[in-house]
Amino acid sequence: MKKNVIVTGDSRGLGSIITKTLLENGYFVVGISRKSNEVTNTFENKYKNYIHLNYDLNNSEGIKRFYLDKIKKNGSVFGLVNNAGIAYDDMTTNAKLPEINKMFNVNVFSNIMLTKYVLRDMLLNNTSGSIVHVTSVCAHTGYKGLSMYAASKGAIEAFSKTVAREFGSKKIRSNCVAPGFLETDMSENLSSSQKDRIYKRTSLKEPTDLKSVAEMILFLLSDKSKSITGQILHVDNGTI
Repeated sequence: MKKNVIVTGDSRGLGSIITKTLLENGYFVVGISRKSNEVTNTFENKYKNYIHLNYDLNNSEGIKRFYLDKIKKNGSVFGLVNNAGIAYDDMTTNAKLPEINKMFNVNVFSNIMLTKYVLRDMLLNNTSGSIVHVTSVCAHTGYKGLSMYAASKGAIEAFSKTVAREFGSKKIRSNCVAPGFLETDMSENLSSSQKDRIYKRTSLKEPTDLKSVAEMILFLLSDKSKSITGQILHVDNGTI
């Protein structure tokens, strides 16, 4: 049976590792990012169980039309991985509303709206599905300059817990994976000394392995985790 999984932010970083992991384990992946690139082109050429859709998640109001016109035609949905995210890195005293609005559009509002239509699809097709939100260790411990980013991730964690409660009786699960510090494009502007200070806050004293995060998401999508819902699973090298 074909198992369609939607993965946002599939074109780089953690999203590309998640996508590759799912493809190699037999899932059909509908990847979504702002624009295609060498990574998504490689996926399309290598895997028959993958398609890429361009969409800017800053446009949260357009999710309904995008879902109905582009996503729905690929068949019923088994899983959703809300991975895409942007970070507004600044001190709270410098907070700028346009940047906060953009970040919440991508990190929160579009996630909620995608979840809405995936849930409707699962209910319509009586699918025992799984939804996974990628959040952040930032929602659980303070990092200077990331208070607003942490707020966006904390919002999704609260949302996920209640979705799990609302739809558990329909065998639909919702969980969060909260990675620790990752070596991705989002962190490329940090200096070596800044990164070292972050590593020293962990038990393993190193960046979180992207493949380890992807494998946790694979587990949460599978029947092996059928009794896990409403949880926040930390993959953070022992930061918390």
